Amino acid sequence: MGDPVVVLTFGGHDPSSGAGLAADAATLWALGCYPVGVLTAVTVQNSNQVERYSVLDPQLVADQARVLMRDFPIRAVKTGMLGSVAVVEAVAGLLDDIGPLPLVVDPVLAADGGGDLSEPGLTTALKNVLIPKASVVTPNIPEARALSGVHNPALMADRICALGCGGVLITGTHETDSDDIVHRWYPRDGARNESRWPRIAGRFHGSGCTLAAAISAHLGLGAEPDDAVARGLRFTWESIARGVRPGHGQQIPDRFFALGHAF
Repeated sequence: MGDPVVVLTFGGHDPSSGAGLAADAATLWALGCYPVGVLTAVTVQNSNQVERYSVLDPQLVADQARVLMRDFPIRAVKTGMLGSVAVVEAVAGLLDDIGPLPLVVDPVLAADGGGDLSEPGLTTALKNVLIPKASVVTPNIPEARALSGVHNPALMADRICALGCGGVLITGTHETDSDDIVHRWYPRDGARNESRWPRIAGRFHGSGCTLAAAISAHLGLGAEPDDAVARGLRFTWESIARGVRPGHGQQIPDRFFALGHAF
């Protein structure tokens, strides 16, 4: 038995365990990786909505990461909620220190159930210092629009890829005028790949975290970005199809189906 594949994630604490570091850890465990996580923010939320949040001091974020980086052989990195410009800049600096690794950036700007999760200026910071380092960026349609300033998905991808990342996966869950969900994968080489998935009824909390974490797991395990994206989309759809509703709000993807058991 070889050494575990360690994936480092940065994200907020979601007390409902639907999203954030808890979702990252569940996804990574289910896919055979060892998760280590750096807390960036504390949220006051449940499966219905975010009421408020508090971002950690960037030095505390950096200190958490550095002790992990000294101890664990990191194979891939995933970022989720960062919350402030200062934290984005701190994470970008840490990535310079750790060296070239597969990086998945989930540009979290708002919660699935509504509510901002970022301060003014964060979108610009993501574009300037973090997205250029990414292997894969995973915005939904509103996030891609905010990052690109345009509405056409292909133009969105072109503008985001022009920032220097390896590719953009624009997720289509916010497009509600079809029975299918269309996810668009745009590698930096100019290819255009669309995949259609049957829309599953209901509202889900943590699907974006699940997808980005699953892609980071497959990158850490050695997959090429095209394959990692395809595998991540399949895992996320299967998790959502088996979603559970432990609270009174949105459903939660069941990431543990991959281990042969469910909630």
